Amino acid sequence: MAKRTFESALGKLEKITEELENGELSLDKSLKKFDEGIALVGFCNSTLTEAKAKVELLLEKQGSIAKSPFNELDHGDQELS
Repeated sequence: MAKRTFESALGKLEKITEELENGELSLDKSLKKFDEGIALVGFCNSTLTEAKAKVELLLEKQGSIAKSPFNELDHGDQELS
């Protein structure tokens, strides 16, 4: 089995979201999709946390670390609702 990537997990999460929003799945299938989505969110979150730690470590090695709050809305991303 191929190693899961952030991009593939995010794509699968988007597909699951569409399926759940469509409302045509049975309750049992919806719950299974929701459970799968929660697992994917956990994977994506841990991947992003690891990436953030690596970036901070690299900045510290460069001697130019200046931490500031990251606001994804300032970078063109849209807030999920």
